[in-house]
Amino acid sequence: MKESVRLRSGAVVSPISRRDAQAKNYLTRNDLTLMHLAATPCAFSELEDGTMMLWFDFERVVDADPDLWCSDDIKAETLTLPSGNEIQRMTVRHAAKFGYYSADRMAAMHLDLFEEPVAFARKRDRSLVYLYDKATALRAPLNCVKCGKDVRFKKKLCRACYEEELAVRRAEGDAHRAKAYGMSRERVLFFDLELTGFYDRDEIISISIFNARGEQIMDTLVRPTHTKKWKRTEKIHGITPEMTAGAATLEELTPEIKRIFAAADNIIAYGVSTDYSHIKYIYDTEAEREELKGKIRCCANEFVRYIHEHRPDIEHASLTDAMACFEIEWDGVAHTSIADTIGCMKVWEKLFPNYYID
Repeated sequence: MKESVRLRSGAVVSPISRRDAQAKNYLTRNDLTLMHLAATPCAFSELEDGTMMLWFDFERVVDADPDLWCSDDIKAETLTLPSGNEIQRMTVRHAAKFGYYSADRMAAMHLDLFEEPVAFARKRDRSLVYLYDKATALRAPLNCVKCGKDVRFKKKLCRACYEEELAVRRAEGDAHRAKAYGMSRERVLFFDLELTGFYDRDEIISISIFNARGEQIMDTLVRPTHTKKWKRTEKIHGITPEMTAGAATLEELTPEIKRIFAAADNIIAYGVSTDYSHIKYIYDTEAEREELKGKIRCCANEFVRYIHEHRPDIEHASLTDAMACFEIEWDGVAHTSIADTIGCMKVWEKLFPNYYID
């Protein structure tokens, strides 16, 4: 017997024998139709022709939409299926209102039939056309967009085409990471900020800057000028309002930060969009901000590229995930600016072993 199945509607149905379903007083679709009720299917029984008969829990029924049981514009006619269920004749147009379609139409929508027919129509020559419920169908596997032959595996490609493209991307990525960039360790900086919140309006309360030799250039708390409390982020980085009370403001630190960044060739952070969106405001002109942006590199983006090419088993790409991937130990407490800065520096060197002159 088949295992539990998720239908297109999202309902999950489990296999059950007809005897057990009847013992539980489950209803058939035919029962629902006769009593003008509606319900989400809860189980199924396999029929001899390979289709399924769905069962519905009588304790979870609701009144059906009146349009669903009002008489159609054709003469009433029923048909008994091999399962014993009766289905009614409908026009194709009327059936479409309720999501009932022919097998050919369902195939065109990339849906596989699961349930037995729920209604039928007649062609002009009086031949039968069985109609099936779109909501209880299964999504048919789609073919590869590249070769069009095999079923999709990932990124709309079959396994063979995906592996072929992955091999190309991996080779390009490996070359990118193995390249000798000739950077000076003194002129490559790593930095991290801690904030009062998660949005652009929030303020910087800690900044750490190290060079690629692991030398501390700056590590300081920052006293916010507008925010008095930050309970949510305090639980993450451990910085309290009392700790920043005697610290310098960002405005007071700005000349020194600008001097440090001006002497750098590259400025690297993990998830740099957040850090840049806050640090850019120490610069007055757009030209200065663009100059800073041109120096910035994102370690998180490079790690995402690496795991896509080499470690598809890794689903998340936080700094913690990167540290675990490369088996790097933390220096200090994670989620503090100094520990995150050092961690970013170590991950970057794992990704780019030939980045520096020495």
